Amino acid sequence: MMPALALATVSFKKEIWVVLIALGVIFSLPLVTLASTSSFSSDKTSALSLYTGPVSTTDTYYFGQCTYWAALRRQQTGNPIPNNWGNANTWAVNARLAGYQVDHIPAVGAVMQTTAGPFGHVAFVESVNSGEGSWAISEMNFKGWDVTDSRTFSAAEANDYSFIHGKQ
Repeated sequence: MMPALALATVSFKKEIWVVLIALGVIFSLPLVTLASTSSFSSDKTSALSLYTGPVSTTDTYYFGQCTYWAALRRQQTGNPIPNNWGNANTWAVNARLAGYQVDHIPAVGAVMQTTAGPFGHVAFVESVNSGEGSWAISEMNFKGWDVTDSRTFSAAEANDYSFIHGKQ
């Protein structure tokens, strides 16, 4: 039989180890979280960064959202759009109501729109490859709030999106 002091020492050592292990787990969680949310895509066409440019004083869409970016890019190219189209999933409908051409044909300067997801998504068409029909977009908030990136789509994907052009 062990004396009481010896039992207390063994119990205290176990408690210390439990506390040290718990602290190790707690301090390693941010690293695990960062590693699991980081995108290690092999897609060489995607550039990812936080937007650091000037903030628009006339774009009233929420900063950091896809609608802000699409409206900002249209404004930057001299083709501003109204600030009352709402969430991205309503842009094609509201654009038609405002007299804008909406179709399934990507064009430089058009806004690419989808109703997928709870609020939809919009992006700005930066280029179109006339030979193969692929197109490249820039966007915000697809990979995270205030994160801008770019993607390229194939010609076959055009029917999955609406493209908002200028007024008719």
